[in-house]
This record gives sequence, C-alpha cells and structure tokens, in this order.
Amino acid sequence: MPPSFTSSASAAALSTAVADRDSRQAAVALALALPADTVLYLLLPMYAEQFGVTLAEVGMLLAANRLVRIAGYGQVARFYARRGDRATCLLAVAIAAMCAVGYATLSGFWALLPLRLLWGLCFAALNLSTQALATADPIGASRRSGRSRAFIAIGPVLALPLGALLAQWAGPRPIFGVLAAVALLGLAAARRLPALPHPVSKSGSRFRRPNSLDAWCFMEGLTLDGLFIVGLSYLGRDLLPGGAVVVAGLLMALRYLAEILLGPAGGRMAERYGPVRLLVSLSLLTALALVGFGAGWLWSCAAAVVVLRALQLPLLAPIVMQRTPGPARVQALAARAVWRDIGAGTGPLLAGLLLPLVSPAWLYGIPALLLALAALACARTPSQPVTTT
Repeated sequence: MPPSFTSSASAAALSTAVADRDSRQAAVALALALPADTVLYLLLPMYAEQFGVTLAEVGMLLAANRLVRIAGYGQVARFYARRGDRATCLLAVAIAAMCAVGYATLSGFWALLPLRLLWGLCFAALNLSTQALATADPIGASRRSGRSRAFIAIGPVLALPLGALLAQWAGPRPIFGVLAAVALLGLAAARRLPALPHPVSKSGSRFRRPNSLDAWCFMEGLTLDGLFIVGLSYLGRDLLPGGAVVVAGLLMALRYLAEILLGPAGGRMAERYGPVRLLVSLSLLTALALVGFGAGWLWSCAAAVVVLRALQLPLLAPIVMQRTPGPARVQALAARAVWRDIGAGTGPLLAGLLLPLVSPAWLYGIPALLLALAALACARTPSQPVTTT
C-alpha cells in the first residue's frame, strides 16, 4: 500500500474520530441544559397558581421560547459563527442554569417571560452546535446525527419522571434548583468543544422563497410537534388514568425514550439507504399514522407516530449537509430550524381553535396529506441554500 494512501486514510480516520468526539460533547451539553425546559412543560400547566400565572399565561410562556427563536435564529447563527462552539455553548449553558434558578424562585408572568425568551435563544445556540458538529465531517454524518439525538434525549427521559415524583412530594419548585445544578455540569462538556469560529458564506440575497425542505420542516413541526402533541392530550384526556402528574411525566418521557432507542437506528438506516429516501418513506408512513390517529385509532397510531418521529429526527442535518456544503451549512441548518419552529408554534394554535369544532379526521387528515406532498417534493427537487434573516 502506498504511503500516501495510508497517510490519507489515517487523516480521514482522525478527522472522523474528532467529529465524533465533538458531536458527543455538544449533545451532552444540551442534554444537561434541556431538562429544566421539558420539566417546565410538565409542571407549569398543572401548578399554574403556584407559579403565579393563569392558564392563558401558561400557554404564552410555553410558546415564548419558540417565538423568540423564529425571530432570533439568524442572530444566533451569526453569533455562533463568529464565536465558535466553545464560547457559544458555555454562555448558553450558564444562562440555562440561571433560567432554572428563576423557575425555582420567581413568580408571575412578567418575571418568567424573560427567562423563557433567554432559554429560547440558548436552545437555538445549543441545537445549532449539535447539528453543525454532527455534520462537520461528511463521513458518518448520519450516524453521528442519530447518536447525538439519543444523547440529547437522555436528560429529559430521566428528568421528567423524577421531576414528577419530586413535585408530587415537595411541590413544583425544588426540582428546578436540582436541574440548575445539573445544567451547570454541562459546562464541563462545553469546555471541551472546539473554539475556532465557523466561516460564513456570502450571499447576495438576504431573503429567499421557501423551498421543498423548508416546507417539509414546517409540516413536520406543525403535525408532530404541534397538532399531534396537543391532540394526544385533548383526545386522550378521558382515557388517561386520573391525569396525575406522574402519569403525565411518564407519557412525556416516552417520546424522548424513543429518541434514545431509535435515533441511532435512524442514523444507521440513513447511512445505508440515503437520508432523502428514508425521509420520504418515513414521512409517508407518518402521514398514514396521522390519518389513523384522527380516525380514532388513538393509541396504536400515536405509538407509530412516536416511533416514526424518532427515526426521522437524525435525517435533516445530513440532508442539509449534502445540499448546502461548505460554510453555508450553518446558516442553512438555522433556517430549517426556524421553519420547524414556525410549524411547531402554529400547530398548537390550530389544535386549540379547531379540535372542539372540526372532526379530528379532517384536522389530521389534511395536514397528513400536506406532509406527504412536502416529503415527495424533497425527493423531486433538491433544496437550494437559504440564508437566515
């Protein structure tokens, strides 16, 4: 074997090993910072009075972190590109811990709202770092993306049932003090991230029309992160045993457990069959499951949706890497996250307005059809690079 070939193979292996390590550290940082947010989703609606807010204000607080990401992802992406992973993630993890302390001590809508806005920007930065580092090396990008999703989900899987048990025993506040300390552990992982900035591509146009991958991200957020989650609670409320906080915590944890078990499998499948082909196939199956969910096969189709969602989560980052190589990758990842957040923010509003008025078969059947069409469009027309605002 020629020495030059051996040297190239060794360099490629080293590059892949470094990418694996960096992707894992970024995922651990997010896994430790995320539980305070997921536990708030569980406890704030159930203990609204103890947080000094009304149910209407609960909805606004839980939506605020997505709304600020829609407006601020572009600025976060530019900050991330200038400062690099280490500085960005260290700042984000520190602020996430501060937000958890605020959830433990502050009351009232106007006291909690700034914390939710800050957390939204922190999540944007941490999420962007996990995706950018997973795709830093094209070799094994899909596999790394799947493993990253599994690492991230470990935090919520452990925190949700434990938080529910502690809230039942001591009230909703003490758990956030514990989760603030957990978030601070993420500083150790963030310190191991690379410090170099990311090159930023130059684009002549600041705004572009949404493309096929944008449409898929929007529909995925609308259906799976919006309509499905709210509909599961609304349609299944009479079937849940008692509606206790522990039951709710376990149900929410199951979604993240599916990511741990199936995220790596989705990454391996994407390596074998190609992420675009797998995205189309899984999206079509998801559309069928949503139709069945709306038609009344609630629990069986809900289980199918949870499985299919977990398999799909690792696919977006490698597709963006393939279609937007080079420095434009960071901005493209941020742009697609914005579209998913827009869909995920729209879904609960539609569900809240239409579930009492419209047949679930129509409410879930039409978005399911649009999701299928968006997936087919991704296979037919490659997406062009998109610059965030």
